[in-house]
Amino acid sequence: MMARTHDAFAFASLITVAAFYPPQGINLPTLIGAIIAADIGALLPDMDTAGNRLWDVLPQGQILAKWLRKIFYKHRTLTHSLIGVYGIYRLLEWALPKFLNALYIDPQIILWSVMIGIGSHILSDSLTEEGVPLLFPLRTPFGIPPVRKIRIKTGRWFEHVVVYPAIWIYLVWFIHGHEQVLLGILRSLSQK
Repeated sequence: MMARTHDAFAFASLITVAAFYPPQGINLPTLIGAIIAADIGALLPDMDTAGNRLWDVLPQGQILAKWLRKIFYKHRTLTHSLIGVYGIYRLLEWALPKFLNALYIDPQIILWSVMIGIGSHILSDSLTEEGVPLLFPLRTPFGIPPVRKIRIKTGRWFEHVVVYPAIWIYLVWFIHGHEQVLLGILRSLSQK
């Protein structure tokens, strides 16, 4: 999938999870941080490619990207696997409380927002022809549906004309159906 499709899918996933599991005691900085964190999570698995947008925001990011590309050696390997997701989770679980001031931003909500973004990325990539190597280092790709020929071709017309708009249509439909819960989350912001 293309970056903008991953971004939209992560945002829709974050809204969906928030409606079913409303965060307790969220403030405005945490809400904004959660949206940004989900977007970062949506792009994080593709850090194994030198063209990832996240490399552009890091100092000397393109140089670091070229160096790390040699470690990953191929796109959709460790960062698209269960072991890679677990490693990222453990790293962020350790690092976020050290870098975020818990008085202003809830590190747990940020952690789960990143993980929602990563999960949405891997799920959406599983819909593509290539699938994802969930059991890396085993090279068996997993995809939905199991028949590769009927999966989405990344960057082609179907993704642009059907998938991307469908995500936004879903989001509008979902927000409309869960508007009271979502408005309750926004109302709770003003009480902080």
